[in-house]
Amino acid sequence: MPPSGDTGALLTVSVACGVIRALVTTAIVTGVAQLVGFRPHAGVLDWLIVAGIVAAFALALAWLSVALGLVTKSIAGANGSTLPIQFLLPFLSSAFVPADSMPAGIRWFTAHQPFTPVVESLRALLTGAPVWNNVYLPLAWCAAIALVSYLWARAAFRRGTR
Repeated sequence: MPPSGDTGALLTVSVACGVIRALVTTAIVTGVAQLVGFRPHAGVLDWLIVAGIVAAFALALAWLSVALGLVTKSIAGANGSTLPIQFLLPFLSSAFVPADSMPAGIRWFTAHQPFTPVVESLRALLTGAPVWNNVYLPLAWCAAIALVSYLWARAAFRRGTR
């Protein structure tokens, strides 16, 4: 999805570095989890799907980070603009606490934000729980976030280079 010309290379390299960093970090966290006792029940296909979801989510968040960075006025603003996405949304998902145990308003938000289907799909794939169609929802979120963020980043970059 790179924009045309050299501008595309600049943005794409930034996104590619973000995706690679996320995949390496995820591999390290997975290795440490196994060292401390996590025993996944995933088969080879499940692991490939997990890697695909992680890569797609990393791609979407990388494009979103690039877009936010391009529209902020300062370096501090660029760094701060991604904090709610990277730190607040995971805590308001089902990553740490089941959504059923949350108050009604938070439970509704938790059910309708992108981190929850990603977390639940990864958890189901790694623990051997039924996944059903849960793999499509996180991929749809990833595609939507990536597309909107890519178009936003491309427009912001073109506006900034004029």
